Amino acid sequence: MHSQKPQNRFAKARERMVRIDLQGRDIADPDVLRVMGEIPREEFVPEVYQLQAYSDGPLPIGMGQTISQPYIVALMTQELEVDSECEVLEVGTGSGYQAAVLCKLVKKVYTIERVGELSESAQKVLNELGAANVEFCVGDGSCGWPGDKVFDRIIVTAAVPSIPEPLVKQLVEGGLIVAPVGLSGVQRLVTCEKRAGRVAERVICDVRFVKLLGEYGFEEP
Repeated sequence: MHSQKPQNRFAKARERMVRIDLQGRDIADPDVLRVMGEIPREEFVPEVYQLQAYSDGPLPIGMGQTISQPYIVALMTQELEVDSECEVLEVGTGSGYQAAVLCKLVKKVYTIERVGELSESAQKVLNELGAANVEFCVGDGSCGWPGDKVFDRIIVTAAVPSIPEPLVKQLVEGGLIVAPVGLSGVQRLVTCEKRAGRVAERVICDVRFVKLLGEYGFEEP
């Protein structure tokens, strides 16, 4: 944690974010609104960007990655339709902020990140915040979680050209995947429900995400 922060300033910015950027749009899930009003987003961004932590836009976190804008985090979380019994796979740990939101809403979060430094940084912040129900892994998230575990929900926080087949296999029947899908530039944020072993997609909106690199994602540049 960083010391001597203007906590009151962050508290007011956090309240404004929830009221204007989330409630003021189409985020209506009371649990999502409550959790995002509690989590100190400033802890998940580099110190130089902390005063921008509650602006409704993405911010760089290093290694060519970003933390998504608050509205998109809230929207994707709302679309997942989680409850306290869900086990969720997050593909792309990044800053750890999305995992921090989810871990307050579900039974357990499994989060995988290809960049070891990002995974370590996220784990440090989440541990300091007391998140005990998050398990971390460094690896190719496009291939899913190592082993044969299955999940109630899967969230992909980087763009994929299509929904990776290993993720479909690791999703329970009737489960949901939320992911940005598209080749470059603007992607479609979709919610996918698994039915009879296949996923049916519903488009939510257009988004812009960094690419997910990996065997079932995009090739290394």
